[in-house]
Amino acid sequence: MIRNFFKVVCRNLLRNKGFSAINITGLAVGMAAAILILLWIQDERSYDGFHANKDRIYEVWNRVPIDGKLSYWNTVSALTARAVEKDLPEVERAVRVGSNNAYLLSVGDKKIIKSGILVDTGFFQMFSFPMLKGDPATALNDVHSVVLTEKTAKSLFGSEDAMGKIIKIENKDNFTVTGILKDLPGNTRFDFEYLLPWSYLKYREGTDLGWSDNSTPTYVLLKPNVSYAAAAAKIKDLKQHYSDEAKTMKWELFIYPLERWRLYSSFSDGGEDNGGRSTFVKIFSIIAGLILLIACINFMNLSTARSEKRAKEVGIRKVVGAQKSSLISQFIGESVFIAFLAGIVAILIVQISLPFYNQLTDKKLFIDFGNIYTWIGFIGFILFTGLLAGSYPAFFLSSFQPVKVLKGTFKKANALVTPRKILVVLQFTFATVLIICTIIVKQQIDYARDRETGYNKDNLVYHFMTGDISKNYALIKNELLESGIAKSVTRTNSPLTERWSNGWGQDWQGKDPNDKTSFDRYLADEGLGATAGLQFIEGRDFDLKKFPTDSTGLIVNESSLKVLKFKDPIGKVVSDLGIDWHIVGVIKDFILTSPYEPTRPILICGAKSTFMNFQVVQMKLNGDHSTAQNLKKMEAIFSKYNPDYPFEYKFVDEAYAKKFDNEQRQGTLAALFAGLTIFISCLGLFGLATYMAESRIKEVGVRKVLGASVTGITTSLAKDFVKLVIISFVIAAPLSYWSMYKWLQYYEYRVPIHWWVFALACILSVAIAIVTVSYQAIKAALMNPVISLRKE
Repeated sequence: MIRNFFKVVCRNLLRNKGFSAINITGLAVGMAAAILILLWIQDERSYDGFHANKDRIYEVWNRVPIDGKLSYWNTVSALTARAVEKDLPEVERAVRVGSNNAYLLSVGDKKIIKSGILVDTGFFQMFSFPMLKGDPATALNDVHSVVLTEKTAKSLFGSEDAMGKIIKIENKDNFTVTGILKDLPGNTRFDFEYLLPWSYLKYREGTDLGWSDNSTPTYVLLKPNVSYAAAAAKIKDLKQHYSDEAKTMKWELFIYPLERWRLYSSFSDGGEDNGGRSTFVKIFSIIAGLILLIACINFMNLSTARSEKRAKEVGIRKVVGAQKSSLISQFIGESVFIAFLAGIVAILIVQISLPFYNQLTDKKLFIDFGNIYTWIGFIGFILFTGLLAGSYPAFFLSSFQPVKVLKGTFKKANALVTPRKILVVLQFTFATVLIICTIIVKQQIDYARDRETGYNKDNLVYHFMTGDISKNYALIKNELLESGIAKSVTRTNSPLTERWSNGWGQDWQGKDPNDKTSFDRYLADEGLGATAGLQFIEGRDFDLKKFPTDSTGLIVNESSLKVLKFKDPIGKVVSDLGIDWHIVGVIKDFILTSPYEPTRPILICGAKSTFMNFQVVQMKLNGDHSTAQNLKKMEAIFSKYNPDYPFEYKFVDEAYAKKFDNEQRQGTLAALFAGLTIFISCLGLFGLATYMAESRIKEVGVRKVLGASVTGITTSLAKDFVKLVIISFVIAAPLSYWSMYKWLQYYEYRVPIHWWVFALACILSVAIAIVTVSYQAIKAALMNPVISLRKE
């Protein structure tokens, strides 16, 4: 029985090689696309899920009413951790995690720059990062201990055992290697190459910042069997017990579970919203399901399009006693077998495309063939696909009546509504939705990219103030200017594309007592305007040589001026964190953070700032020389005054372009899946065209005998398909408008949805359909009527 089954299946596949190849290809492409998307979804959903205590780990967040709305952010005072451990018996431990810093690590003559973070000693008791060597419980107990990742240890010590070896960090302090960690997986929010104890920060700076500072990520581990509600209720007012300001502002803390960090962590006034990465996971889950469904629909159409070839087989089988159930089993078995072949091809496609796909998604996805659950998943996936794809053809073919089949009168090709036509409408509806969405996503990216930045990015380079750069800044600046490499040089606290400080509590004459506006803060030396090409509306740039008092000067942007409400701002005083700043200039708004958001009020403070430090050198290169020449000479100067550190520059335009990476990735993925969907849909349409051509072959012959032209016959056959595509567009247009309207609401600075996008999608869909069916339509129209009518 089984041998006979495989014999029949193989004969059918080999008898119709072209049909079989198209059928398997369509299923394989659909399955491969679904597998790739599911790998991405699985990776997104697995973030930090490997921690043994994942169900008890929470992050501490702020929730503060500002300007009548609740504001949320996930960095708190460094004092919060110890206060939580002291005041909340429900908490087992609290851990602070510092910001990621790139430091110079030295072992003898070997010097490398690696990024690392400072953490509390309980970090390894909370998070399950596998330690290859060392004791997780004590590895960070000493102020001068350091834990390296395996990759970093090899970079510094090669094949030698790094345990107990000495590393000098930033040419200042010696640290002993007390642990070697397995390299971090790709699916974690943490990104470091070494860890230092939090006590080292205290050793260097003396004390933690107070309750007014809110810049430290803090995590808590609840005790076993403690409910979230019990801990949340007690931590809510914790800060108000230690800070009068917090009490006045009704400042609240809350804890946020690990399982929601990656996909959610998006809040609006009133609580957690439906934004974040969960939106994209849901969208791509739907896309994966629909692509697989379309591939199955394509299989159904191709199978039923060839129904005439199997009809007599079914009729004869029924005449000799075959039951309908056995025929259904036969056809579903054939579908599962074809799905198995397509599954093998799909796995090959996935393996071949994974390097490109990983580059596109910025991930390290892979198929773990050594895991038994991977194979169980594959088998289940293939069975599901085979059953889904083969169900309709099996019931359709097994329902043929022997008398009608053997007389050749079973076909109903000209029915107004058929399952095949409905399936094609579904296929092209989804394809059209993806076409429209891809166009609008690209428009949104271009809309933000073309937005005026407010400064000149051309030839603008920055370098972090590592090592001796701060000490030798004046010498470096003078040499850069005198050599003609740079037209202008200045110092700032952060790159022009990043905000490192913000806050409220400023004071000025005429301020509304209820005003809680949060200003972005920026620290600049003289010459920022000339270096960055900022556009002054009033006043001037900082110039410490002419005006020494510019060390307490302030430059504000248009958005700040709207908040301050000064009619004549020059000379007016704004107090911030204990310093009275006098306004010397007003500039046009420039984009410091996201290009998708409105510009925020910015205060650019002079050099006297005590709460921000100069950390970046900004340089406007001389455009009269080639970039390569400028960089080569710059490297010589930086190496001269900062010999222990590598010359690591960055272009501002490249840093700004990275702000679009996420949306660009989404747009590329949408375009890729739209292309695959169109390809599979075209195969389905080709199948229907084949079916229609076979069903109407005698009609075409009669028309040709009566004098119909090839053009007329081709048009007559093709118009039915055009109607189906237009119906698809009518369904797809409102669906895509609604989905894109909802997506665009996540961006305050967004593109309008234009009518011509829908017109273009309609034209593209119709054009694709015409090209797809033209081959079969023209082939049928060109056929000699003698061949089609010779049996009549």
